[in-house]
Amino acid sequence: MNKYLIIGLGNPGSEYQFTRHNIGFDVVNAFVLKHNGSFRTDRLAEVAEVKVKGRTFICIKPTTYMNLSGKAFKYWMDKEKVLLENTFTIVDDIALPLNRIRVRASGSDAGHNGLKDIQAVLATDKYPKLRFGIGNNYPKGMQADFVLGKWLPEEKDLVWKKIEKCVEVIESFAFAGIERTMNEVNKLEFNP
Repeated sequence: MNKYLIIGLGNPGSEYQFTRHNIGFDVVNAFVLKHNGSFRTDRLAEVAEVKVKGRTFICIKPTTYMNLSGKAFKYWMDKEKVLLENTFTIVDDIALPLNRIRVRASGSDAGHNGLKDIQAVLATDKYPKLRFGIGNNYPKGMQADFVLGKWLPEEKDLVWKKIEKCVEVIESFAFAGIERTMNEVNKLEFNP
């Protein structure tokens, strides 16, 4: 089956735009833009459908807020009849440094509320993820402020370079498969 569900995690609303926590939205936006798609407001999400070389990508940005991402994920997976292994969730990760991204075929939520909800709704952690390293450069007790904060000016070039790479990673996931994509991506280090 040549249909994929690409889920960018984030929070709706202009106050969350371009924050570290919304990087999933930014990656999905860049992917849809590259392939001349556009989003429409639909049930539980902003949704865009793009076709690339005979494959269909249903791209969603849940409007449920991060902590209820599972509801939108499951609704669109079922509605579009996409296999779980053909879903790809893009998420921010404070455990990864800013110069890294990581692709996994499965794995824990690592304390991320969006992934925690998806895992609870699906009753499994066996679904592919693209983790976008945001670093953890914040004082003790300030994690929420950090993840909900905007990128620093000196980080923006590196972030944009990684977003562009993540668009390629989505394509690689669909066309080359997850194993090959993991082998190519997980050892990369990005420089500003």
